[in-house]
Amino acid sequence: MTTPSRADDAPTTSRQRNVRDRQRRRTTNLSAPPAPGSPTAIWISRRTRNILLAAGLVGLVLLLAVAPVLLTLSLGGAALALVLSFPVRLLSRVIPRGLALAVSLLVMAGVVVLAFVVVVPILLTQLAALSDAVPGIAAELGDQVPPLLSWLADRGLLPSAPDQFAETVRQKSLTAVQGFAGRLLGGLGQLLAGAVSTVIALFGIIFVAVYLIADARRVRATVLWLAPHRYRRDARDLWNAFGYTLSRYLGGLALSLAIQGVLSAVALYFLGVPYALLLGAWVSVTALVPFLGAWIGAVPAVLLGLSVSPTTALLTAVLFLLIQQLEGNVLTPRIQGQAVRVHPVLVFLAVIAGGELFGIGGVIFAVPAVAVLRVLFDFFRARLRIVDERVIVVQPCG
Repeated sequence: MTTPSRADDAPTTSRQRNVRDRQRRRTTNLSAPPAPGSPTAIWISRRTRNILLAAGLVGLVLLLAVAPVLLTLSLGGAALALVLSFPVRLLSRVIPRGLALAVSLLVMAGVVVLAFVVVVPILLTQLAALSDAVPGIAAELGDQVPPLLSWLADRGLLPSAPDQFAETVRQKSLTAVQGFAGRLLGGLGQLLAGAVSTVIALFGIIFVAVYLIADARRVRATVLWLAPHRYRRDARDLWNAFGYTLSRYLGGLALSLAIQGVLSAVALYFLGVPYALLLGAWVSVTALVPFLGAWIGAVPAVLLGLSVSPTTALLTAVLFLLIQQLEGNVLTPRIQGQAVRVHPVLVFLAVIAGGELFGIGGVIFAVPAVAVLRVLFDFFRARLRIVDERVIVVQPCG
């Protein structure tokens, strides 16, 4: 029988010694009386601790199911805190952090008040006018479409006669647009009717965001304290990675939406397309959908441009092609790509999967979910190790 070398049995002997030392300390701590003035320890097993943690998690899930507004306030406040963290961090270099937070909140409040006082009434007026003007716009489109339909019918590309096909499309489009405008106005009416609850929710989100930013160090210390002592440095790295990635993504998304909406509204106004401000707001909303948002936002603008003239419709289509190129090649890679760091194909598949699973909400939250998964992947890839379960304990020869 071959005697194992000292290099082979040294790790096993050291491991056994550490186990005996931990058992000895645990036994000593269990039997030792508490120090004067300190609370008496209540010892529980690991299984009991795990059961308590699972029960607490189940209770939290049930609480969120009963009161989903808590989840809205928490996620909304965290998102707002991440967005505000950029200006607060920049201003903190020249002024105290508390004053930087106050300035950032005042600027945000000014923008919101300006939007509600100036922009929102204009949008509502234009939306109501567009809903009333839909029949006239449809009639104008009817005058522009017949030559194109005749050209398609001569080549056998239409399922029916040009007049019948045009009438069918006009009726369906009229019904769809009027129904959408009516639902949107009704939704805004319900929102205004529930203004009290909306204002309370907004104040709740702002309160959570302000608390998270003002006590960021205490919140971070609490989260790190919950982690085991040996993993606290790793928990700190994960906390920093989440904060950096999500704040960069949300800040970049807000900037990208603003740029696309403003560019669209200004360009459509100079092209003579009616309801330019409303169309710009629509582009900002549809830009939340990656890849497809610019094309979805272009449809009503091109149709309204066609009601003016074919040349205006063509220029509008060229405009949105340029905006899509700007968004795909400049805004998204430069502003958001560095934060997400995921191949565009994976982002596109995630958007499709999110839409199939959760509808429009899944489409909107697909990219931040991918960003979170990327952070977790990088974190665990650098730390996970494969353990060989075939552990051979070698007894030293005496």
